[in-house]
Amino acid sequence: MPASIALKQNDSQQDLIIDPGSGLALQGRIRIPGDKSISHRALMLGAIAQGETTIEGLLLGEDPRSTAACFRAMGAEISELNAESVTVRGIGLGELREPIDVLNAGNSGTTLRLMIGLLASHPGRFFSVTGDNSLRSRPMSRVVKPLQQMGAQIWGRNNNTLAPLAIQGQQLKGIHYHSPIASAQVKSCILLAGLCAEGETTVTEPALSRDHSERMLEAFGAKLTRDPATHSVTITGNATTLTGQKVVVPGDISSAAFWLVAAAIVPGSELVIENVGVNPTRTGILEALDLMGADITLENERTVTGEPVADLRVRHSSLKGCTIAGDIIPRLIDEIPILAVAAAFAKGNTTIQDAAELRVKESDRLAVTATQLNRMGAKIAERPDGLEITGETPLRGAELDSHEDHRITMSLAIAALNAQGKTTIHGAEAAAISYPKFVDTLIQVT
Repeated sequence: MPASIALKQNDSQQDLIIDPGSGLALQGRIRIPGDKSISHRALMLGAIAQGETTIEGLLLGEDPRSTAACFRAMGAEISELNAESVTVRGIGLGELREPIDVLNAGNSGTTLRLMIGLLASHPGRFFSVTGDNSLRSRPMSRVVKPLQQMGAQIWGRNNNTLAPLAIQGQQLKGIHYHSPIASAQVKSCILLAGLCAEGETTVTEPALSRDHSERMLEAFGAKLTRDPATHSVTITGNATTLTGQKVVVPGDISSAAFWLVAAAIVPGSELVIENVGVNPTRTGILEALDLMGADITLENERTVTGEPVADLRVRHSSLKGCTIAGDIIPRLIDEIPILAVAAAFAKGNTTIQDAAELRVKESDRLAVTATQLNRMGAKIAERPDGLEITGETPLRGAELDSHEDHRITMSLAIAALNAQGKTTIHGAEAAAISYPKFVDTLIQVT
C-alpha cells in the first residue's frame, strides 16, 4: 500500500493524517524555507538603518510577518513579504516612532525579546507590546532585568516578568552583562539596546550561542568586537550609523533537521537539502547526528552574505544512542524534539540533558515530546533538564496533539513516517509558524 498524507480541516484546526503504508522511502532534492533567525534580524536592522535594505530568501512564516508588522507600525517602509525580494526603507537608528496601538509579536519570542531592547533605548517615546496566549506565558525577565540595569523603564505582569509589557524609552548606559544562560535572544536584545546606549555594552555567556546578530550588525556597520575565549561580545553605542544592505537568507538548518532525521530513519531514503545555512553556532544538529552514526555529507560549500552555506546529502543509516549535553545544547536547542525522534529509532539509549530551556518555549517541549512519542509506543522518560530515550522500540500510529507548537508538529510527522499504521496530528496548522509548505514538501519526497 502506498503512503497516504493528507490535511483535514477539523473545526478551527487542521489534522495532519499520515499512513506510511509499506515500502516508503524518501527521495529527491528539496529547498527549505529561509532561516527564521536571520529573517527576523534582516527586517529589524533594515528598519533602523539608513537607506534601503533588500532581503532575498526571507522566511514567509507567521513569525517574520509579526516582526514586519511591528516595525511598519513604527515607521519603517517594508514591501509585501515574498521569498524573492523584500525591500525595507529604514527610518534610522534611534528614530522609531511611537505607535498608535499595541505592538503584537504574535507567537514570536524572537520578535518580542529583540524588539524590547530597541524600544527601551528611545527616549521620550512610549511603547506597549504583547503576543498570543503562548507568548504571554513565556518568561521576559531574562531580558527585562539586564535592560533595567542599563536604565530601562519597563512594566509588566507578574512583577515585570510576563507580557503585555509597557516601555518608557530612556537614554541607556552600557553595562557588562554576565548572562546566566547561553541565549541568542538575550544577547541580541542587549546588543540592540547597546546601539544607542552611552559607552560600550558587553555580553558574556557561559557558552557560545548563535551569532547571527553579531554577523549582521557588523555587515550593517555597527562597531563590534568579539572575544571567543570568554564567549563575550562588545558593541559601541551612540556613534554608530547603520547602513542598508543586501541580505541573502540561507535555508534554515532547524527546518533541514526534520529531513535529515527523516531520511536517516526511513530505510532506502536519500535526500539532498539545498542551500542550508551551516553557521558553526547552529550546526549542533549535524554534530549530534554524526555521533549517532548518521550518513550526512556537506556538498557545494560556500559563503553567502557572510554566512556559510552548503547542500546536505543524507542517506538512511543505522543510528546508535549517545549523550547530548553541555556546550552543544545552545547550538541545537530547537532541534531537540526531532533528535528525540531519531533516538527512538537508534540502537541503545540516548540521554539529553542541560536543556531545561525547552520547558519555556512555545510549549513545554520536553514534556510534550515525551508524552506524544510515548503515545506512539516510544520509551521516553523526562528529566528536569532533558530526556532519557530507550531506542529500537517500534512505533505505531496514534492520535497526537501538536500543542500548537510548530516544531512538535513536524517532529511527530517525521516519527509517523516510520510508524506502523495511521497517525493523526491535531493542530497541524502550527507548522506554518516556521515552515508554511512543510506538508507540501512531505508529499513531494514521499
